[in-house]
Amino acid sequence: MEQERRILPQQRQVLFFLVLLGVSGAASELEFSVVEEMERGSFVANVAKALGLEVGVLSNRGARAVFKGYKEYLQLNPKTGDLFLREKLDREELCGPTEPCVLPFQILLENPFQVVRAELKIQDVNDHSPVFLDIETILKIPENTSPGTVFLLENAQDLDVGNNSLQNYTVSPNSHFHIQIREDSEGRKYPELVLDKPLDREEQPEFRLTLTAVDGGTPTRSGSTQILVLVMDINDNAPVFSHSRYEVQLPENSPTGSLVATVSAKDLDSGNNAEISYSLFRASERIRKTFQLNEKSGELRLKEKLDFESIHSYTINIQATDGGGLSGKCTIVVQVKDLNDNAPELIMSSFTNSIPENSPEITVAVFSVSDVDSGENGRIVCSIQDDLPFALKPSFENFYTLVTDGALDRENKEEYNITITVTDLGSPRLKTEYNFTVLISDLNDNPPVFSQRVYKLYLQENNSPALHIGSVSASDRDSGVNAKVTYSLLPPETGELPLFSYISINSDNGHLYALRSLDYEAIQTFQFTVRAADGGSPSLSSQVLVQIVVQDENDNSPFVLYPLQNGTAPCNDLVPRTAEPGYLVTKVVAVDRDWGQNSWLSYQLVKSTDPGLFTLWAHNGEIRTTRPISDKDAIKQRLVVLVKDNGQPALSTMATLNVLLVDGFSELYVKIQDSNKEQIQNDSLTLYLVISLASVSFLFLVSIIMFITIRLWKRKTNKGNSHFLSSAPFQSHLVDVSGTGTLSQSYKYEVSLTNDLGTSEFKFLKPIIPSFPLQKSGNDAENNPAS
Repeated sequence: MEQERRILPQQRQVLFFLVLLGVSGAASELEFSVVEEMERGSFVANVAKALGLEVGVLSNRGARAVFKGYKEYLQLNPKTGDLFLREKLDREELCGPTEPCVLPFQILLENPFQVVRAELKIQDVNDHSPVFLDIETILKIPENTSPGTVFLLENAQDLDVGNNSLQNYTVSPNSHFHIQIREDSEGRKYPELVLDKPLDREEQPEFRLTLTAVDGGTPTRSGSTQILVLVMDINDNAPVFSHSRYEVQLPENSPTGSLVATVSAKDLDSGNNAEISYSLFRASERIRKTFQLNEKSGELRLKEKLDFESIHSYTINIQATDGGGLSGKCTIVVQVKDLNDNAPELIMSSFTNSIPENSPEITVAVFSVSDVDSGENGRIVCSIQDDLPFALKPSFENFYTLVTDGALDRENKEEYNITITVTDLGSPRLKTEYNFTVLISDLNDNPPVFSQRVYKLYLQENNSPALHIGSVSASDRDSGVNAKVTYSLLPPETGELPLFSYISINSDNGHLYALRSLDYEAIQTFQFTVRAADGGSPSLSSQVLVQIVVQDENDNSPFVLYPLQNGTAPCNDLVPRTAEPGYLVTKVVAVDRDWGQNSWLSYQLVKSTDPGLFTLWAHNGEIRTTRPISDKDAIKQRLVVLVKDNGQPALSTMATLNVLLVDGFSELYVKIQDSNKEQIQNDSLTLYLVISLASVSFLFLVSIIMFITIRLWKRKTNKGNSHFLSSAPFQSHLVDVSGTGTLSQSYKYEVSLTNDLGTSEFKFLKPIIPSFPLQKSGNDAENNPAS
C-alpha cells in the first residue's frame, strides 16, 4: 500500500510533465536567462520547479544537462534540481553581434528516456567600449565644396548589443563641421561629417577634429579617433566603379593568396586628380584579417583561409579615391562555398559498460551525433556491426539509444566490442568511429554438471581407514562465486545404511574416502548420492549416483559342512562289502565365504587306511570305491581329505572321514581293536537287529538335528542378506559356478530296509546326492562323467 502511494504521485508528475510538454506546442522549450560574466557556480534556475516536478524525480530519472558540442556550460544537480554555471560566459565570444544570444541545450532524462529542449539566454552587460579601428582619418576636401556636403566617416565598433552598443557620435567643437548619424538596414549607426560653411585653403589649410563614439550603457563607455581635414584645390569629378556590386563564390578550402576579385574605377579628371587609390571602407576587423586589397591594382586576395562553419558570407565595401580627394564606392559580396571538411561528431551522454545476462531490453548507451557542415555534407547516418545482438534506436534531435536486442547469455559470449560508425552524406564521405566494450555480467543460471552420469568405484576389502577411493567432479558454466562447486553426501532414503560412518567426501574437490575397513563377506556393493551445489544465490545443484563395488580377497578358509568335524558323536559311513567298483561311499561337502575364484574348491585325499581302496573326485568331493572289497580289507577305514580354495595365496581345511565295511546290515556291531584286527561277533540275530535299530535311530536323530540346524542357519542368513550389511558367515544359496563341488541344496540321507525271510533287517545307509549344475572345463567333464 505504501508503495502504491509513492507510485501515484510519481505517475501524476510524469503525466503532468507530458501534458506540460503537449500544451507548450511549438514552444516546447524551457527558457532560462543569465547575465554574462557571472562567476562560475552561479545559480541559474531550478529545473524541477520549471518542469513542475518534485525534486526527487530528477534524481530518480538520472537528469542531466547536455549541450551540443564538447563544452558543457551548465551543471545540473539532480538532487536539488538547481542549474549552475560551470564557467564564465562571454556573450560576445559566444554570439558576436547576434541578438538575442541563445544557447540551446537539452535536459536528458534517462529512466524513462526523455529529452526536454531548453534555451539559455545570455544577457549583455556593458563590458566593451566603442573602438575605432583607425587611429586617424584623413579627409581631403576641395575648397570649393558647398556647405551641407556630407563626408562619410569610419564607424566605431562596439561588441556589446542593445542599449549597451554604440548609440551616438560627437565631434570636438568647431565652426566648420558637425556630425550627423545615420542607420543602415541592420540598425548600425554610421557618422557623417557635414560641412557647415565654405572652406578657404588660404585662410586655414587643415582642421584637426576629435570624433567620439558613445554607447548607451550604465556607466557610459566611449572611444575616439582623430580626423585630419586637408583643404584641397578644386576637383570636380569623383572616381566611378565599373560595377557597383560584385558577387563572388569561393570554396572554403581556397589557399591563402587566392584572388577573390579585381575592382576597377575611372576618373574623368586628369593629373593628380585622376590618380585613383583603392582602400577597404568600413571593414570590420574580421574582414581586414581575412582579405587584403592592393591599393593600386584593386586586387582583393585571401589573407587567411575561409571557414564556412564560422562565416557563410562576407560583405566588403571598397572605396576608390582620386588625387583630389573625391571618392566612389562599390560592394563585393563573397559567398563561402561549403565543402565536406568536417567529420561527424559523437558525444556519449550515458554509457553502461556492464549489463546482466538473461535480461530483457536494456539501454546500454545514450549519445548524440552532429556535423557542422551544411546540406548533404551535414546529413548523418549512424550504424553498428550487423552481427551484434544490439540495436540503434533514433530519438529526439539526433539522439540515439543503444539497446540490447533480446536477452544475452554470458556463457555463450562474455563481452562485445561495439563500434558505432557515424557517416555523413557528403562527397567524399567522412566518418567517425566510437569503440567501446560491453561486459555481460554473470547470473547463476547454470547448475553444476557432473562429468559422468554414474560413478562406479572399486574398493578392495580389508582396506585401511581414510583411504582415498576415487573422486567425483562437476563443472559450472557460470563464473566467480556462481561457479564455485561444493560437494556433499545425501543421506540414504531408507535410513538403514549408516553412510556417514562409511564414506566421507571433501567438499572442495569431491575426493571420496572410506572411513573404515570393509568386509566383502558382509557387504559387496552399495550406492549413495553426491550433491554438487554452486555458490550462487539462489544456489543451484545437481546430483549423481556413486556405486561402490567391494572386491573380494581370499581371507576365508573353506568350511566343511559334511562330515561334521566338531561333532561329539563319531560319524561313520557304512559300505557293504558287496559294493561294486565306483560305488558312491559319501561326499565331502564344503563352502567358502569368499567369492569368485577365491571360493572355487578342490578336494584331495591326503591320507587313507588303504590307499588303493577309495578315490576322491577333486571337483565335487565324491568318494567312491576303486575296486571290489576283499575280506582282508580293514573294517574301519580312516580317510583324511584336504579341501583347498583357488585364491592367491590358497587357504585350506582338513576333514577326517570314518568308513565302516560291513557284510550287509545283519552285523550291527563291530568291535575294532587298536591292532586293526577284525573280530567277528557271533551274537544272535535279535541282538544285531536291536543294535541296527539303535544305530538307525541315532543317525536319524542326528540327521534331524542337522536339518533343523541348517534350516535355522539359512533363515538367519536370508534375513541377514535382506539388509544392507549381513552378519551371516555365508550366503543362503551356494552355487557352484566353477565345478568345485560346493552343494547348492541340503545334504540328505536315505535309509533302506529290506525284508528277508520275513524279518526286517538294516541293510545300508547311503547319502542321496542331489543333482546340481556344475561348470567344468571340457577335460573335467570327460574325466568325471559321473558328475
